[in-house]
Amino acid sequence: MTGPPSARMKILYLQYLNPACYPPLEHSSRILAASGWQVMFLGIGAWGAGADGFCFPRHATIRIKRLAYCRPGWLQKLHYAAFCIWACGWVIAWRPKWVYASDLLACPVALLLTWISGVRLLYHEHDSPEHIPERDGRFQRLALWTRSKLAARAEFCILPSRRRAEDFRAEIPGARQVLCVWNCPSREELPALRGASNGGEFWVLYHGSLVPARLPQTVLHAMRELPPQIKLRVIGYETVGSPTFLRDFTAAASELGLLNRLDIVGALPLRSQILEYSHDCHVGLSLMPTCSRDRNEQAMSGASNKAFDYLVCGLAVLVSNLPDWRSMFVEPGYGLHCVP
Repeated sequence: MTGPPSARMKILYLQYLNPACYPPLEHSSRILAASGWQVMFLGIGAWGAGADGFCFPRHATIRIKRLAYCRPGWLQKLHYAAFCIWACGWVIAWRPKWVYASDLLACPVALLLTWISGVRLLYHEHDSPEHIPERDGRFQRLALWTRSKLAARAEFCILPSRRRAEDFRAEIPGARQVLCVWNCPSREELPALRGASNGGEFWVLYHGSLVPARLPQTVLHAMRELPPQIKLRVIGYETVGSPTFLRDFTAAASELGLLNRLDIVGALPLRSQILEYSHDCHVGLSLMPTCSRDRNEQAMSGASNKAFDYLVCGLAVLVSNLPDWRSMFVEPGYGLHCVP
């Protein structure tokens, strides 16, 4: 390898999203920083105070730069163009050796960077894009085209579940090395385990995006059938698709007489805070719809960090009755399955 060390040991993470919403980005960047790399993130904000407030812990050799979030519409198209120009400017000025792209909308600018700067690429696909009908989504089809070209140029393509890695290989035969890497916690996040102590209370925990598919109101109906010492703690953030989730969920809990058994923590900016709240719980909910047309929900075992986060804090898990979730978590004895 040639060039000064400062050029060899720089990597730029590129996402048209808030990178702190994705724990694998935090983990991989800190592994690299601990090995002497200089790391820079270029991203944007997120919808809602919860997701927009997510941040990484401070680190001497990790820099994070974000543009403000822009709502969908014609202004967002200008915002995206500005993001692409901004990213190109930083790559030319900072001269990283590697670019780490990790969402579909990062693909066009990442591919452009290989043409104008010769950077090496790593592509990490957290969420696989849905297929776009031919009559719709001209820009989405362009993004999918750049995704396939990017995959052929990237040194590695990383998918978080085996099924999605297989689908990726089938969709893009020209992709180079395709790896499956689960979204596990880091070793540094392994706490000194302590038994949950809550004066006889038994706490069920949910953390993550607050959407009905992941935390259905049937959980409340199940709680009503259980003894009063069984309680539910909710840590998470509302999404643009479910902006009234907490209002609807707490209203349902009130109708069922369960408000005194519900602890709504809300969004926490740091992963360390989420894990700290988890220590005093007993069981973690990691539920997926048993019938879904969403290709990501169909292959979330390994891709969802939720269940791994529960396990690292010493919790048992309750997962959906799906074959991949049963084989990964139930059959080895880490928890039980249910129909959510």
